[in-house]
Amino acid sequence: MEDNTQDKEILVHQENKPVLAQSSPKQVRLAISAFYFMQGVCFASWASRIPTFKASMGLNDAELGSILFALPAGQIITMFFSAKLTTHFGSKKMLRATAPLYAIALTFLALATAGWQLAAFLVLFGITGNLCNIALNTQGVAGENYYGKPIMSSFHGAWSIGNLTGALIALGLVNLKLGMYTHFWIIALISLTNVVLSSKKLLDHNPKPDTQTEKTKFFTMPQGILVLLGIIAFCSMATEGTMFDWSAIYFEDVVKLPHNKAIIGYASFMFMMASGRFLGVYLIGKFGRKNLLQISGAIISIGMALAVIFPNIIVAIFGFMLIGLGVSSIVPMVYSIAGNNKKVPAGKAITMVSSIGYFAFLFGPPLIGYVSQLSSLRYSFGIISVFGLLITFLITKIKGIN
Repeated sequence: MEDNTQDKEILVHQENKPVLAQSSPKQVRLAISAFYFMQGVCFASWASRIPTFKASMGLNDAELGSILFALPAGQIITMFFSAKLTTHFGSKKMLRATAPLYAIALTFLALATAGWQLAAFLVLFGITGNLCNIALNTQGVAGENYYGKPIMSSFHGAWSIGNLTGALIALGLVNLKLGMYTHFWIIALISLTNVVLSSKKLLDHNPKPDTQTEKTKFFTMPQGILVLLGIIAFCSMATEGTMFDWSAIYFEDVVKLPHNKAIIGYASFMFMMASGRFLGVYLIGKFGRKNLLQISGAIISIGMALAVIFPNIIVAIFGFMLIGLGVSSIVPMVYSIAGNNKKVPAGKAITMVSSIGYFAFLFGPPLIGYVSQLSSLRYSFGIISVFGLLITFLITKIKGIN
């Protein structure tokens, strides 16, 4: 598609509703990418500080796993109405409202001085994060259709770049001994600035109600292909959740790196996850979505096995990089396939898949903690490697994608 729409109002369609665009495809892509980027920075700012919370509160692995349960619990709570809100108000309005709330919720985490307080603030962080996530991925599907090319993986690549950036910022600030509250507010202010600057270029729904959408159920259980896509998302998100929440601790406790350098494991994972997502458009064109999903599952298992069997710094970093490459394009491809389902509106289809996938974040972190407490962190990571093989198997059961 030629980028010749700078001064035109263009009508596209999302969720059976017209969408009014006054920006060029390139401007829309950059604006959406900026929101993905900042959401990644916010999440990494929390994830990179998990070892600090663990040490300062004197938590063992099982206790930390129980507390980590709170964030996905908040995400699951909103699954039952986030799509309804996004469909009703439009993803642009929802992003303008929820992105600032997500950034501010981040700052509350630094106020926690006890485990129950951290858990409570994580529920809030999960609620605001999921509301923002559904709106953002719905906007991403519309942006992909508007742009005319399969660029969903590049949006998620922007999230990964944001995640890597957030991890590197945290690494620098930890070594500068800057307090968490100041750190989190710096990130929040940057995020708020992005909302002001980038939201004007997002695609805007026509606010007129859609009769067909209004008659649908408040929440619809996923069926058919959406169930299989949801299970694939579950396997990928279980792996991602393990890396987000436990990679720094793995490098500290198993690889035996000092506390102020343990984030290297998380950063190496995020570097390849970001790189893989930006390569996603090329890789999808070369291999097709189905083949790429199968290859990705195998790479996840190989990378996790290497990191578990040979937990020295070189092999562990290489293994974590393979895991990052493996998971990089799975969720973007799954969301893109689901969002373009002709039988279900994009926001609802994404929510159906996410409602299965996010259970991985709900059960994954506690499972890692409990297994680690009973045996070892290496053994719990080994269990996660099975999910890669499951992805490779499940994709063979889905018909109609290439």
